[in-house]
Amino acid sequence: MQPQGHLQVVSHLVDRGLDPQAALDEPRWRLDTGGRGEWELALEAPFYRLAPALARRGHRAVCDPDSVGFGGGQAVLVRDDVLIGGSEPRKDGVALGY
Repeated sequence: MQPQGHLQVVSHLVDRGLDPQAALDEPRWRLDTGGRGEWELALEAPFYRLAPALARRGHRAVCDPDSVGFGGGQAVLVRDDVLIGGSEPRKDGVALGY
């Protein structure tokens, strides 16, 4: 999941211009091998509505209720002399400044 999570968070930061907290808050997907060894696309809860359309296109989409499996991270961006931080809502942590 690590490179997949990195890709999604960086895409939210760069392509969509989100701040670190908003980028980490976004729902995620995960390409994985299922229990039967077949490739499947695991979807986090906000993406569940896409599962039927993906299945119609031949994808094995699985609604995964365990958000912990979608990674975890913290991020700090430096803009000029300002630090902008965010912490993963799926895990234990917080971004604090002082």
